Amino acid sequence: METNIKKLFKQYSLGEIILPILPVSGGLMHKMYKAETGSGTFAVKVLNREIMKRPDAANNYARAEKLECLLEAEGLPLVPAISFDGKKMLELDGDFFYIFKWQEGSITDWDAISKEQCFIAGELLGRIHKIDAQNVEAQAPEECNIDFESYIKAAKEKYPGSKLATLLSENLSLLQSAQASLNQARKNLPAMKAITDDDMDPKNVMWYKGQPHIIDLECLDYGNPLSSCLNLALQWSGTLNQNFKKENLAAFYEGYFKAYDNGFRSYDELFGIAYSWLEWLEYNIRRALGQEAASPEEIALGQQEVQNTIERIKYLNQIEKEVCGCLKKLFLF
Repeated sequence: METNIKKLFKQYSLGEIILPILPVSGGLMHKMYKAETGSGTFAVKVLNREIMKRPDAANNYARAEKLECLLEAEGLPLVPAISFDGKKMLELDGDFFYIFKWQEGSITDWDAISKEQCFIAGELLGRIHKIDAQNVEAQAPEECNIDFESYIKAAKEKYPGSKLATLLSENLSLLQSAQASLNQARKNLPAMKAITDDDMDPKNVMWYKGQPHIIDLECLDYGNPLSSCLNLALQWSGTLNQNFKKENLAAFYEGYFKAYDNGFRSYDELFGIAYSWLEWLEYNIRRALGQEAASPEEIALGQQEVQNTIERIKYLNQIEKEVCGCLKKLFLF
């Protein structure tokens, strides 16, 4: 990979790399590297080859790039991919890349996210949703129909006696119940559409001198802002690390409504949206089974994320009543 990164930097006149190219920890799907030249320091994202094989991948990334440009024009604090002759995604020898100017700063410790940061994150999301919010014609929602029993069977066949099959079997009832709740919540969603960044969780906002910088914008798309807001509010309030704080939930919504108030209030009726983690779970089940990955590293990561995601779903189920109670009271402040 270092050879291709050096080729890219030479091809696009970014300067000769003067220090070793270093891997950067971060995402669970793509790989990041840090490269320093005489003209500056850059981050290089190498996109997951398996993801790029999907028939809709190119269109999804192209749409996200256009929306990224729109958010730039609106003055949102982003770390956008560098454009070369009007093109952001670069291809070399079957790999696809994005190059960014290096952003100083750090991700906040998950257990130390403050109310102030939640307020700022909520306000940023509200600014994004406000750009092109629309009421649209109601349509039947896309249902989540994961056949967990077939995955249990496949896991038993591929890895007899493995932890993967046991995890899915032991939590089958919960997963099926969560899927029903998710589908019902999607039916309850009012028909709305806006630009959404569903990946704007705490790991994708860097802080430098107290100021936020949104990174990893490849998930930009149009979607339902109510669904996006609820999911991100829960993540910023601590559900990802099983440390829910109602004051952070309230701060996120306070910031959100300062920037954009669409008039909707019944978020407690949409709690099932939180179980959209089931779709991430299915991707990682497939990855663990070798259906979405080829390398042992990817398969092992899939197995680990299956466990992490099931634990997250279990936690959401445990705090559902508490969260719904908080959501009902939110608009009394």
